[in-house]
Amino acid sequence: MADMNKKIPYKIYLTEDEMPKQWYNLRADMKNKPAPLLNPGTLKPLTAEELAPIFCDELIAQELDDTTAYFDIPEEIFEYYKTYRPAPLMRAYNLEKALGTPAKIYYKFEGNNTSGSHKLNSALAQAYYAKKQGLKGVTTETGAGQWGTALSMACAYFDLDCKVYMVKVSYEQKPFRREVMKTYGASVTPSPSTTTAIGRKILEDHPGTTGSLGCAISEAVEVATTQEGYRYVLGSVLNQVLLHQSIIGLEAKAALDKYEITPDIIIGCAGGGSNLGGLIAPFMGEKLRGEKDYRIIAVEPASCPSFTRGKFAYDFCDTGMICPLAKMYTLGSGFIPSPNHAGGLRFHGMSSTLSQLYHDGLMEAVSVEQTSVFEAAEQFARTEGILPAPESSHAIRAAIDEALKCKESGEEKTILFGLTGTGYFDMVAYEKFHDGEMSDYIPTDEDLAAGFAGIPKFPGNEI
Repeated sequence: MADMNKKIPYKIYLTEDEMPKQWYNLRADMKNKPAPLLNPGTLKPLTAEELAPIFCDELIAQELDDTTAYFDIPEEIFEYYKTYRPAPLMRAYNLEKALGTPAKIYYKFEGNNTSGSHKLNSALAQAYYAKKQGLKGVTTETGAGQWGTALSMACAYFDLDCKVYMVKVSYEQKPFRREVMKTYGASVTPSPSTTTAIGRKILEDHPGTTGSLGCAISEAVEVATTQEGYRYVLGSVLNQVLLHQSIIGLEAKAALDKYEITPDIIIGCAGGGSNLGGLIAPFMGEKLRGEKDYRIIAVEPASCPSFTRGKFAYDFCDTGMICPLAKMYTLGSGFIPSPNHAGGLRFHGMSSTLSQLYHDGLMEAVSVEQTSVFEAAEQFARTEGILPAPESSHAIRAAIDEALKCKESGEEKTILFGLTGTGYFDMVAYEKFHDGEMSDYIPTDEDLAAGFAGIPKFPGNEI
């Protein structure tokens, strides 16, 4: 229990010496492990040899490891981490006051680097392992552009070529973020494109499509597997990414522990799972080991409701159906979400690790509509002085809602949420909101049924 006479500062910083030196592998403490990736041809678990043409060797080892609890952070990565980490844990005093709530609200701020988000934590790791393997470059997809920006920075640092396929709607909505990628030396192609066989097929089947992360993944994987010296890297969903992002939660927990603070509720936005998985990792570990209990809430857009309306089944991670099958909460790889402004939350599925935890009842999920998200973003900006990314603002919406429940009940709960990054390259979205041109599209049951129809059918994968 925290000493109530001990003033909690607005910002709680760790020293360099207090920074985590290892990543935490949440799967090591899971009784029910995430289901393995399957080869879509044989329907058998993928081996390291089968994954080798797609991913870097050491990343494959991390991806497949369900038992090692901690991985040492290589010195080269740690040295770069120190240029922007440790990231601050903030107490939202001004927001609490504006809400008139007895709740105590904390947020882990990951926007204090040029990429503007938490994505750099994994981009550095993946670029490092690619360089260590002697590769020429990497390919990837990006939605809103935070991951592409982070990877372009990491590749510039490690002198690697970087090819980014950016979801077309985000390419058009967020021109400045793509220019940041180019500044760091990356090539950026709107997806789906005519530069790949998969892209041309998607455009033929879906003329005029605004794209999706599933489309962009297909193109990036095709290029990586057909060009010598390249591998594919991914900014979310995969186990390896959640491993690297665990530094968020490890730092947050260390900062809270300095002041003997224990959160009651932990909230994160959920698209593919990188931020949410990273934030909750050490707390969920305690919950799995029976040491403490927390209420953990995933927040997703109502326009792309993987958790709240999806099916728990094996599905392709990409629209072109060339990637492995992952067991996850999914809307179907053919589902094309509406062009909402939270581009990083427009993936049709969810991390297998988080999907298993949700399926086992260890966390909750809620979906929120776009205009209510931007209302929360605006209130947060006016009280806390940070312009939040649309993705982060989903967590802000849920945190405000929980704080208002505390106001009604009089309970003094402690809330922790993840502020994944800043929204300074998302001003078109804010403009649409201010001009009353933002819509709240929610897919109908018929829309979702069309996506579900594409989920692979084989024994044991009934939905």
